[in-house]
Amino acid sequence: MGLYLIKNDLNIDFVGKRKIAYVLSVLIIAAGILTMVLTGGPKYGIDFAGGATAQVRFAEPVSDEVLKTSLNGAGLPGLVIQRFGDDSRTYLLRISVGEESSSGVTESIAGALRQHMAGKEFEIQRVEMVGPKVGADLRSKALEAMFYATLITAIYISGRFEYRWMSATIMAAVLGGGMFALGAFGVNKVLLVFLALGCTVVLCWRLKLVFALGAVVSIVHDVLITVGVFAMLGKEFDLTIIAALLTIVGYSLNDTIIVYDRIRENLRNNEDQPLSVVINQSINQTLSRTILTSGTTLMVISALLLFGGGIIFDFSLVMFIGVLVGTASSMFVASPILLAMGDDVVSHAHIGVDERPRDTDGRVAGQV
Repeated sequence: MGLYLIKNDLNIDFVGKRKIAYVLSVLIIAAGILTMVLTGGPKYGIDFAGGATAQVRFAEPVSDEVLKTSLNGAGLPGLVIQRFGDDSRTYLLRISVGEESSSGVTESIAGALRQHMAGKEFEIQRVEMVGPKVGADLRSKALEAMFYATLITAIYISGRFEYRWMSATIMAAVLGGGMFALGAFGVNKVLLVFLALGCTVVLCWRLKLVFALGAVVSIVHDVLITVGVFAMLGKEFDLTIIAALLTIVGYSLNDTIIVYDRIRENLRNNEDQPLSVVINQSINQTLSRTILTSGTTLMVISALLLFGGGIIFDFSLVMFIGVLVGTASSMFVASPILLAMGDDVVSHAHIGVDERPRDTDGRVAGQV
């Protein structure tokens, strides 16, 4: 007999609670957008804004004020001092430099510290530099990566659940090609990405790509909430954060596919039941697997948050937020959206005779 974390006969009304989830999501997304508007947009790290980051470690603890005073006359524009790690010996120095070389930045910092903090032993462990033009290019490339990941997701979901590979591929080719062409004419790529995402949602709805629509909306929902919460915490966005967001897209998609698979299977076996009942039944049946998968993932991420150190802290934080949001969205966003499409879900799900062996409860043998 198998061990079940959650009972198989649960009947939680996830679909009935979807409006509450929608309101909470809208409030969090709005709070995140408002925060970015009031603070002048996302807080970019060196990767996106350009500049230099220097990591300095002292042999003994020093105070923030002493270090800041010592560097004031070093000619380091836009200097921001931040403790790095758990002690008061390692600092990150963020500088808005132009065309100066890394060796020049190193000499400026070292000279100021030797002059104003004589007797204090220190080591400049690393200096990283990104030019302003490169930073702007990285920002646009990061957004493009998020968009193309969403397009590929739409193709995969449409092909797997509706066998509509051609429709989804043509849609993706038109959107991707259009964005590339407009970008070549100098149209702002950030604006293009948001416009293309909106067009993706509209086209999925118009083309009746019902499962792709739910997945795309879920992905956009997860990214917007994660970015909003991260912005409200006052954190900086860099390439590491983009890597975490792309990981979240994959995680959220995996969880959504599990629920979608069960919905399609239950539609085969319960053609006469209302769609809302089938969706609720499917979410409840996969709840144990969802909680087990998310729980073990969050345990690992929590260990990274607590013991991983400052270098990967922000990455781990984004992952933690994203896994929580992605788990919730597969139950309260991706699946309930199918209900809005009504009969299109049934007609596009390619329900046929399923001859796979089944357990006594009617589910495919070996599934949880």
